[in-house]
Amino acid sequence: MTIQLNHTIVHARDKHASAAFLADLLGLPAPTTYGPFAVVELANGVSLDFADDAGPIRSQHYAFLVSEDAFDAVLGRIVERGLDYWADPYHRRPNVINTNDGGRGLYWADPDGHNLEIITRPYGG
Repeated sequence: MTIQLNHTIVHARDKHASAAFLADLLGLPAPTTYGPFAVVELANGVSLDFADDAGPIRSQHYAFLVSEDAFDAVLGRIVERGLDYWADPYHRRPNVINTNDGGRGLYWADPDGHNLEIITRPYGG
């Protein structure tokens, strides 16, 4: 039996703004709408389905495995937009990238406080 993640729901104050923020920074196509969701499609068939939530948003962590070229492009967009980024998930090492597992990685926050991460090598690889 094969089991794969297909989609997950990301709670946001403004689903369209949050989905567009992520798609833009990752260099992905603009989000589409499916029912009540703003959907960001990833290359491996998984989607992040953004949903409006009027209550307090509980921060979640979303990590994206990217190529070296994509890492450079995303980092460039983060810097170009003046966004803060960190080498660690606790945001203690600002404006630095990490080199965990022989790759590169960094963290930044989305408009709702979700902790986003890009890495060029899977952890433990």
